[in-house]
Amino acid sequence: MEYIVETLQKHQEIALFLTLGVGFWFGNKKLGSFSLGVVTSTLLAGLLIGQIGIKLPGVMQATFFAMFLFSVGYSVGPGFIRAMRSDGLPQVVFAVILCFVGTATAIALGKLLGYNAPLASGLLSGGYTNSTVLGVATDLVRQSGIAGAQAQSALALMSVAYAVTYPFGTVGSAYLLANIAPKLMGFDLAQECEKYAREHGVGGAIGATAYREYSARAFRLSNTALAGKTVLEVETLFNHEVFVRRMRVTEGAAIVDCARDTVLTEGAVVAVSGGLAGLLAHEDRFGPEVKDVPLLEFPTEQLDVVVTNKGYADKNLGEVVDTLFGQPGRGVFLLKVTRADVSQPMQRELQVKRGDVLTILGARQDVDKIAKELGYADRPVQSSDMVFMASGIVIGSLIGAITIHINHIPFSLGTAVGAIVAGIVCGYLRATRRTFGRIPEAAVWVFNNVGLNGFIACVGLDAALGFVGGLKQYGLVLFLAGAVVTLVPLIVGLVLGRYVFKFPPAILLGACAGARSTTAALGALQQEGKSNVPVIGYATGYALSRVVMALMAIVVVNVF
Repeated sequence: MEYIVETLQKHQEIALFLTLGVGFWFGNKKLGSFSLGVVTSTLLAGLLIGQIGIKLPGVMQATFFAMFLFSVGYSVGPGFIRAMRSDGLPQVVFAVILCFVGTATAIALGKLLGYNAPLASGLLSGGYTNSTVLGVATDLVRQSGIAGAQAQSALALMSVAYAVTYPFGTVGSAYLLANIAPKLMGFDLAQECEKYAREHGVGGAIGATAYREYSARAFRLSNTALAGKTVLEVETLFNHEVFVRRMRVTEGAAIVDCARDTVLTEGAVVAVSGGLAGLLAHEDRFGPEVKDVPLLEFPTEQLDVVVTNKGYADKNLGEVVDTLFGQPGRGVFLLKVTRADVSQPMQRELQVKRGDVLTILGARQDVDKIAKELGYADRPVQSSDMVFMASGIVIGSLIGAITIHINHIPFSLGTAVGAIVAGIVCGYLRATRRTFGRIPEAAVWVFNNVGLNGFIACVGLDAALGFVGGLKQYGLVLFLAGAVVTLVPLIVGLVLGRYVFKFPPAILLGACAGARSTTAALGALQQEGKSNVPVIGYATGYALSRVVMALMAIVVVNVF
């Protein structure tokens, strides 16, 4: 045991991965329907393992945090931009109200318990899980002109209050929003996220479905009226609702890929593709359906094609389909048209714009022909555009780090806000200009989950000793005061958001997490909701709370 402790203290990266492993393992365990969740379990694991004295470099925590914030911003960039256009102002007002409520609660408790400025500032910072308060209050103490020893004592007191109140601020807010609030308010979070995503066109596919709009089937041609006709004649007879793709003249004969002038032979087995309605309408006119696996084993592909060819921009969708989906793309089907990540109505008069994405399905060689003609084939890839991601984080963080001094007090959005805003912008650019910036869904999952829980693990390991020491010195009262500062703004926010602002449930919970600047709660909401929809409500409140709570820190210090 001594060897393990010494090794963990010497090689902190081992302690970090041990915390992550325990957090993910225990967080996925369920006792009936109860589960702590990965985020909460990771923090508790960090607080436990950190009792042996683990100090991680601050840059590690900041790096994980930047990864997480960029990834969630990237995931919902288009949805966030649309939400801001429609209901951004209510979210702004909502976030400011919660910041005021949290500050008023901390001031009232501080006065009641006889706390001084450092204790009250630490109480607000930890209970509200907002490190901006701690930073501004620390700077105010350093610039106050008090003696060095007294200043160091005040800073230590502030850090202890933060360490004691922060864990419940993280765990309590996450569990209240993700597990308790949906039950008390009578809705299923996952269903609400799915509903919002479906109605507003955000997020990926909700799940797999057995339904297939287009498929291919094999028929033995027994209809003598079709025998001797060319493929083009047959397809014209059926109003081009189905397409004859391949033919096997006799059993064991070679398979023929049909062209428009291919003549169909009586008794041959033909592979016919088309929409489900067309296949059902015309299946009896070919002959009995047969099983011919090799005949139907021609490669197909569903592909997103970005329109970059100027020759097709500003044309009606009907013109594009008539030009490309007849020849060279015979038998290729248009599944949907999206613009800036929003599905467009499938109408012939829809005007196609450069940057629109046409999702098509068909034989691979025919899909390739259409893709080359229209513009850019946006095929799924395993690699991520790391230049795009790194550049976004760098630029966003540099802007967020800009500091403005008012009466010698520094104000800054912070690199964290810069990272999430960069993710939103990059995600929106990716949705509207699909020729660059791809980050596969699996990679986004890694950046999101490892980033969030890596950050939480660092927080738990670093706060472990201060948490226990603070409890010994100030007792349970400080911890309970922090719990009140954590819960009061959330309860007020849930009531106001539901009955006054009337936010959709998934957006309401995200807005509460953002206005309370609790990243762990956002992660728990994503986990329970199986969706990134709560981030749309989170981003505005989180960015605002960084600025507003900086001002509230000045208020608290001056009040005390």
